[in-house]
Amino acid sequence: MAINIFCKSCKSKYKLSAKKCPSCESTKRKDRAYMVRLRQDGKQKSKVFPTLELAREKETVWKGEILRGDELITRKKPVITLDNFWKDHYFPWAKENKKSWKTDQSIYSKHIKKALGEKTMNKVSPIDVERLLSAMKKQKSMRKRQYAPATLRGTVVLLSHMLSLARKWGLYKGNNPCELVTKPKVNNLRTEYLSHEQHKNMLETLAIWKDKMAVAIISFAMLTGIRRGEIFKLRWLDINFEQETMLLRDPKGKKDVILPLSAEAIAVIKSAPKKYKSEYIFYGKKGAQRTDFKHGWAAFREKAGLPDDFRFHGLRHHYASTLVSNGVDIFTVQMLLTHKSHAMTQRYSHLSPTTMKQATEKAGRLLAGKDVEPDGNGVPLVSTSSNAK
Repeated sequence: MAINIFCKSCKSKYKLSAKKCPSCESTKRKDRAYMVRLRQDGKQKSKVFPTLELAREKETVWKGEILRGDELITRKKPVITLDNFWKDHYFPWAKENKKSWKTDQSIYSKHIKKALGEKTMNKVSPIDVERLLSAMKKQKSMRKRQYAPATLRGTVVLLSHMLSLARKWGLYKGNNPCELVTKPKVNNLRTEYLSHEQHKNMLETLAIWKDKMAVAIISFAMLTGIRRGEIFKLRWLDINFEQETMLLRDPKGKKDVILPLSAEAIAVIKSAPKKYKSEYIFYGKKGAQRTDFKHGWAAFREKAGLPDDFRFHGLRHHYASTLVSNGVDIFTVQMLLTHKSHAMTQRYSHLSPTTMKQATEKAGRLLAGKDVEPDGNGVPLVSTSSNAK
């Protein structure tokens, strides 16, 4: 414990007996403050006061607290448990900032809470995470199936995110054990598309299906390729009938985006049921925003004779696959699907062998000088010389 003069001019400290600052040589009283320093076990904390009297009062208080054991410099703040961090910090934050907060809630309550919830953050080790994953591999879901690699990976990602945020918010200073754990690999490149016969059956079923809202939802998904949630959020004010466009608000991973609509898609919108005066085009109960379509889709899929594992999201893949297979370039498909990166759309590239073959044939003709056209200056785009060897 010590009191030093703190020079406000150069930020240095020196003994009370000194008449001037040894660093900047200032002798001005206005440059002087008084610093109380407490050292213990190689650690230090300090506080600056405007007068020597206040500094000595604080020194006396600190000495008394140390003697009583009320405040030791070596004492660390208690590390909170994962459960406490989840309830008091992470979950309230997730509900405000994450669209997928319900997924986080499900993963935490089903998997992380039971295994690690009572542990303080500094006690969670890489082997604990490995054991959690090992246990999950032996368990089965409510559908009596083994947990998919995506679920295992999602569990590690959530736990890692919690620990990272705790460090960012100053609630935890330790390491993140998830960084030392190999995350399960996930192959999400499932590409669904219908055969010509299956597509024909779907159109025929749509023509006779009695639930007209279901017809509108399925038809619009097939004709636009937008996501289920984006369909449910679509409002009348988002449609520009004059320009034949729609505004997608906050699509997955992107800012608001305006997309063109085909005449067929416009016709679907105009024919959608209007039982309620709702702001939503494809509304749910009593005109409120729709949140689900599982039962409607399952009944339609069965009637249309579509594969049992063909998801509603498969209509999005079918839309993209149809475009690519008929010569639409990958970049255009990427824009229509509102994909963040070219890599996300690349999964459909193998569906266009005809387009690639046509490009190859065209390259052959151009480079062989058979399909040469002059540019704007009359210069051939490809120059071939009869003397070339």
